[in-house]
Amino acid sequence: MRIIPAIDIIDGKCVRLSKGDYDTKKIYNERPLEVAKQFEDAGIKYLHMVDLDGAKAKHIVNYKILEKVASKTNLQIDFGGGLKSDEDLKIAFESGAKQITGGSIAVKNPKLFSNWIQKYGSERIILGADANNEKIAISGWQEESEEELIPFIQKYQQKGIEYVICTDIAKDGMLEGPSFELYEKILKECNQNVTSNAVEKSLKPIKLIASGGISTFDELPKLKVLGCEGVIIGKAIYENKISLKQLEVLL
Repeated sequence: MRIIPAIDIIDGKCVRLSKGDYDTKKIYNERPLEVAKQFEDAGIKYLHMVDLDGAKAKHIVNYKILEKVASKTNLQIDFGGGLKSDEDLKIAFESGAKQITGGSIAVKNPKLFSNWIQKYGSERIILGADANNEKIAISGWQEESEEELIPFIQKYQQKGIEYVICTDIAKDGMLEGPSFELYEKILKECNQNVTSNAVEKSLKPIKLIASGGISTFDELPKLKVLGCEGVIIGKAIYENKISLKQLEVLL
């Protein structure tokens, strides 16, 4: 299971929110590159970077931060937040993102998001399936859509998506543990047809990346046993609930 620390950006600074609420912003470091280098020095290979300004503005904003971190570290970065057009995507990839995450765009402009999957391939496009009460939330979690979580994932699974980041918004930033039951349900319902149904042979298994609520090291092996392909860890690292030293055994 891949260990993927998170860096969320507002005004060029490394911050964390609680339940996606911008009013709960807490600044942890004014130099995201410094944080990224700490991760890399600990043996971390992956980074989840979210442009929270971009999510609000509905277009990429903090691409210079992405460019700086990508050019000065060897971290493989997945980048999301505000990617709403072909131009946004082009800027993200040219700035050094290895993968991009699309959430709101997959709800509001499914044709464009589907085109991205076809053009760039399922290795580079991640579906952001962030939910509240199993309903997809969009626009930096400021809006709730009518899309049901699991059918939403299955719809894009049919279109070739493999990587899915799922955040249970009620858990995010709360340090109360992740949604084990929800992840188990997603993996069971989305992957049961992949091997059992001959008609669905073209389906690829979902590579589920858990996000939100991680609070202790002991939760990580449980997510691995469930079948999660990766786990995003944010506040637990910044609040010293999980040390980078602890994570070394999982790298």
